[in-house]
Amino acid sequence: MGSIPRQQPVFVHNNIIKNYASFGDFYSGCKLFDEMSQRNVVSYNTMISACCQNGFLEDAWKLFSNMRKCDFKPTQFTFGGLLSCDSLAIFEGMQLQAQIEKNGLFCADPFPGTALLSMYGRHGCLDESIGVFESMPEKNLVSWNCMISLFGQMGLVENCLFMLRDLMRSEIGVSEYSFLGILSCCDRENELQLGEQMHGAVIKFGFDCVASVSNSLLNMYAKRDSTCSAEKYFKQVPVKDIVSWNTLIGAMVKSATPARAFALFLEMCVHGFLPNETTFVNVLNSCTTTQTSRYGELIHAKMIKKRFESDVYTGSGLVDFYAKCDKVEEAHLCFDEITEKTSVSWNSLMLGYSKRDFSVSVRLLKDMIYLGSQPNEFSFSIVIKSSLPLELFQLHALTIKMGYQENAYVSSSLISSYARNGFVSDALIFVASDNMTLSVASSNVIAGIYNRTGQYERTQELFALVEEPDIVSWNILIAACSRNGDYKEVFELLDHMRRALVSPDNYTYVSLFSVCTKLCNLALGSSLHGLIMKTRFKSCDTFVCNIMIDMYGKCGSPESSVKIFNEITKRNVISWTALISALGLHGHAIEALNKFREMEAEGFWPDKVAFLAVLSSCRHAGDVEQGMELFGQMKSKYRVEPEMDHYLLVVDLLARYGYLKEAERLILGMPFPPNALIWRSFLEGCKRQRTMEDLALAT
Repeated sequence: MGSIPRQQPVFVHNNIIKNYASFGDFYSGCKLFDEMSQRNVVSYNTMISACCQNGFLEDAWKLFSNMRKCDFKPTQFTFGGLLSCDSLAIFEGMQLQAQIEKNGLFCADPFPGTALLSMYGRHGCLDESIGVFESMPEKNLVSWNCMISLFGQMGLVENCLFMLRDLMRSEIGVSEYSFLGILSCCDRENELQLGEQMHGAVIKFGFDCVASVSNSLLNMYAKRDSTCSAEKYFKQVPVKDIVSWNTLIGAMVKSATPARAFALFLEMCVHGFLPNETTFVNVLNSCTTTQTSRYGELIHAKMIKKRFESDVYTGSGLVDFYAKCDKVEEAHLCFDEITEKTSVSWNSLMLGYSKRDFSVSVRLLKDMIYLGSQPNEFSFSIVIKSSLPLELFQLHALTIKMGYQENAYVSSSLISSYARNGFVSDALIFVASDNMTLSVASSNVIAGIYNRTGQYERTQELFALVEEPDIVSWNILIAACSRNGDYKEVFELLDHMRRALVSPDNYTYVSLFSVCTKLCNLALGSSLHGLIMKTRFKSCDTFVCNIMIDMYGKCGSPESSVKIFNEITKRNVISWTALISALGLHGHAIEALNKFREMEAEGFWPDKVAFLAVLSSCRHAGDVEQGMELFGQMKSKYRVEPEMDHYLLVVDLLARYGYLKEAERLILGMPFPPNALIWRSFLEGCKRQRTMEDLALAT
């Protein structure tokens, strides 16, 4: 801008300073203010407001002090500017409140009172905000909206409703901002009906055509895990902007159909909306979730075209996408393009390398610290989880040096890594530390160590110390009782768990069905099956169904095993194995062999356990020919090396049905010495054969 004649009137200079501040040229405004030969209250107010907008609170205070020295009386705009500064401390705000009341401005105008409301709200001082609002002799629409918004931010829905009701009854009337505050807290499950009522009120007052209000409604529908409702409302929105599209795309990414986000992105581009940083990051997250790297590369190309690849927000999204798609070289190239790297971009790259090359992750952590970026708890957690023994001790020392030793993420990662590397005693030191309170996550990790080492009583003791156990805590304790044989306590824990409003998940049911199998209690297993059908059958995964097939088979109901098997949409080799075992156990050898062949025909390659199941079926049915054929094909056709358990089944099959010479040749040809069970099976076969011969001679 050109030079400004200094002999201009004061009001002209004030407007120029204001324009400088509006266009972000704060220093030109300061220079002009210093060169002004004559100033007034407006000059000071303009500069104070400009300082606060740019975060220079100390300069604003100096101007406020100079203003008072020059005998200029502060106005409501002076205090409003100071109170609007985000860095203003609470005690400084209280001092300004005293000045406002001393100068009589509190009763003269609602502007300073509203500014005080906002200041207290930023600091979370709800009682102080309410006190200011109630003591304001005159309130305007901004004051009411400010209080509604504050209640909404704190999730106080009833207070929002009461405020909105009182505002509607007043002569002031409502604006779109009156609804924005309350819609922000209507996205939880128990406020869905209220949100729909607010939707009706928005239509009644004619604000459904305002983009900000319609976007808030769309966000409300999207956050209630009902993308169907969100998409339906989106089609009805009369005024759409980029925020509308981003809201719906972001909701689809978190839904059960994340691929729909990419389709919406293409539809948005067709309608002429230019994607921004948020759009690109949302679509990249969709590609990451669906593991569609081809689409992600297409988004990357569009980002380069729009020159977004160097932006910290979108650049970090690219690093995360490539790292999670196991393309760390591409992730590193994107990382190098980012102009201002944050902990998010560093962490994404370290996470990518941690799955492939731990040494690179450690080097990146060193580079991060050397270049002045502060690692956070996630940085340490990523590197610690994949660390080797030597680096683990060094990283532990570094976390202590940087003050992260008591962080929940870091401590749980340290405990897991110590246990994984075989330093169980070092992991358990965290329990003995008197100056450290274990988080739920750390407690769960240590309880898992106790379970693996058979210290089930210690698991129960540790659980008693956890104040708010999560689902993982309950599962570990239930598993401990199950392994320790405390079967009654297992189902008592299930009852306590449900009373604590913690819903059982798949891991819970795995432990419970295992107990039913050990007890051979069909009625109890059927009851659990009924509970799953009633509460969460749609989310019941293949692993739980496999456990149920095994339970029904071992508890005497192979028909139920077949029924559950037929209902599984995503079967694996364990599903087939469990069914073959259930059928063979009850003498249905032909059906078991047919299922084995069917499993092979559908592309599931049998493993060692599958052969144990089918060989056991042949033994139960006495089908020596099929059993020997399958045993011979294990190594030649299926490349599965027979183990001791396989030899035991085949020896028992041969000896049980009189093929003693074949059994003896098999034992002598074993690649490892036979154990006592194999010799026992062979000797029992010999004894059975002698008994048969004696009976034949006697007759």
